[in-house]
Amino acid sequence: MTIVNITRRDLGRLLGASAAVLPTLPGGQALAQAARSGTLVIGVDISDSITFDPVRQAQYTPPMTLAACYDSLLTLDKDDLVNPKPSLATAWARRPGGDGWRFTLRQGVRFASGATMTAEDVKFSFDRLINMKEQTQQYIKAVDRVEIVDANTVDFIMNAPNAPILPILCNPGCSVLEKAVLTQHGGVQGIEAKDADKATDWLNGNSAGTGPYRLIRWERNGQILLERNPNHWRGQPAFQRVVIRHLSDSAAQLLAVRRGDIAAAFNLIPEQLATLRSEANVRLDRLPSLDFVYMAVTENPAANPALAKKEARQAIGHAIDYDGIVNSLLGGVAMRPAHFLPIGVNGSTEQIAREIGYRQDLNKARQLLQSAGLADGFEMEIAYGQAAVAGISYQVLGQKLQSDLARIGIRVRLNPMDQVNLRTVYTTGQMKGGLLTFWNPPAVSNDLWASAVVERVARRVGWTVPPAMTDLVKRASEEQDLERAAQLWVEWQRGVLDVAHHFILFQPIYQIAVRNAVKEFPLTAAGWQLDLGKATPA
Repeated sequence: MTIVNITRRDLGRLLGASAAVLPTLPGGQALAQAARSGTLVIGVDISDSITFDPVRQAQYTPPMTLAACYDSLLTLDKDDLVNPKPSLATAWARRPGGDGWRFTLRQGVRFASGATMTAEDVKFSFDRLINMKEQTQQYIKAVDRVEIVDANTVDFIMNAPNAPILPILCNPGCSVLEKAVLTQHGGVQGIEAKDADKATDWLNGNSAGTGPYRLIRWERNGQILLERNPNHWRGQPAFQRVVIRHLSDSAAQLLAVRRGDIAAAFNLIPEQLATLRSEANVRLDRLPSLDFVYMAVTENPAANPALAKKEARQAIGHAIDYDGIVNSLLGGVAMRPAHFLPIGVNGSTEQIAREIGYRQDLNKARQLLQSAGLADGFEMEIAYGQAAVAGISYQVLGQKLQSDLARIGIRVRLNPMDQVNLRTVYTTGQMKGGLLTFWNPPAVSNDLWASAVVERVARRVGWTVPPAMTDLVKRASEEQDLERAAQLWVEWQRGVLDVAHHFILFQPIYQIAVRNAVKEFPLTAAGWQLDLGKATPA
């Protein structure tokens, strides 16, 4: 079984176990066969995790943990990623005067500590988020400030009243934290927060939220331990504990889920998934995601003079065998949008992607290289993390791109890196050529995807964004007519495709191997992949 009841001593053994070794109890008995229900163990590559401070988080896997430990004012249902649903706020409406939103807070909500949530906690959380000026602040850049109206009500004052803030407030980065606890551990909400806040270290091993679970322990590249929050306002979750085990090797995940040492495996490749179809005790849960994996390409001439030429970057776009990646490497369980708007959101469909997106055309790629004065090709680097994502390793993707680009004379050097180092290289604009990475939505909002491109990602690839492009994002984001907004989003995609800095390789359809000992395993595309608090045993 994968659902077990273990003592604190046994938990210590579990957390101390190597990620490559399955934990055992005294006498050599496998932990997963120990007996009674109580603990949910899942296996996933969490090598990208560097913090569990909601304000500082900007990686792929941590939102699953954050969404389990914290609640936001609003949330998204897995069957409706368009219309926000109540969470810590029970109602919302335009603020008198129309310059913001007024939220009515849920009463009787308690933090994991037992303290009651107040409007002060909400204001503290958003003051800290805004003043720390991390990437999460950019998500809510349209929010000028948060004011307390009364004990049950808060106002969000906007600097852009028509900005799509409601879906953005669903993301775990906009969680509500307990003011008293954060202050005790160095949390700061004032304008000095960027330099003065010291709460992150504590939050990396603890949590201060109202979510169904609380963080007990995190070991980098090891395990994450969550424990039930008995005070959760929706009622206690079904599992007493959740253990998220770092298993970077998909073969190890396959063995573990087969043996019952984990209840779910997140990073299996298509060939491994196929071997599970005859397993009586394992099923495959599927869900179209809003994530995507892409290659970013710099235009910084100091990094690579050839890539400073737009035609050379466009040649890369036409050299990639996208169909081979989706059909051969991923077994067809993926889609491919044109650019940074995943298929399924307004202005992005498979038809639009076929009409305006890159597709392999080797003759056109060679013509573009000739136009760039690079008829004999050139050399470039592609960096990637030593990890897997959506059922495939970045190494395999890198080798595929290396082979594809060689067909037009582009000679690729592959540079595998630690995931955290790769992130640093990317965010600080130090990439030497191409870089493979992911995007998962902090919230479901076109503005977040598009603004990220023109405000942050552009700097990483050395692109000076024309004001007209930034203005186009603003107009599309604030357009209230959905049809007109879709037209603007298509126009925006055409523009960013032309400058050729980002090539979307695929948008995966989640395929998670889940043991039948788990009944409810609610996957979501909202940005945190799994609603752990709603998982239940069979």
